[in-house]
Amino acid sequence: MISKKILTRSSIQTKDLAKNMAKEIPIGTIVALIGELGSGKTTFAQGFAEGLHIFESIVSPTFKLVSEYEGEKCKLIHVDTYRLDSIEDFLNICGEDIIRTPGAIILIEWADKIIDILPPDTVQIHFQRVSKIENERELTINTLSE
Repeated sequence: MISKKILTRSSIQTKDLAKNMAKEIPIGTIVALIGELGSGKTTFAQGFAEGLHIFESIVSPTFKLVSEYEGEKCKLIHVDTYRLDSIEDFLNICGEDIIRTPGAIILIEWADKIIDILPPDTVQIHFQRVSKIENERELTINTLSE
């Protein structure tokens, strides 16, 4: 596992990082976003969508659980497991099918709730607030390869 730490000092930097990552990431990748409330997961998702040329309003799909967007490169499936109590809840909404959607990149907020069923090549991004006053975030990106 390769781990890389990146400090962003604003929501714009977080979005730019995500936008650039989206341009490079292969179709079929699952990206697990892990962090506390307000740590930058949805901001990252917004930038990621922009990187895929998706310009719809990207909001946390907390009540909807799953949102699907058509991008220039591929489909983006945006999942939020915040309201789920267990892996079984995810499986009950056909979660296995969701994470196997062909021709898509799967972005999962609160992925720590279902991390045990995600494939080993899942890209994990851990978000941590560095400063409550500023929008500084430390993102730790874990991948199997660079």
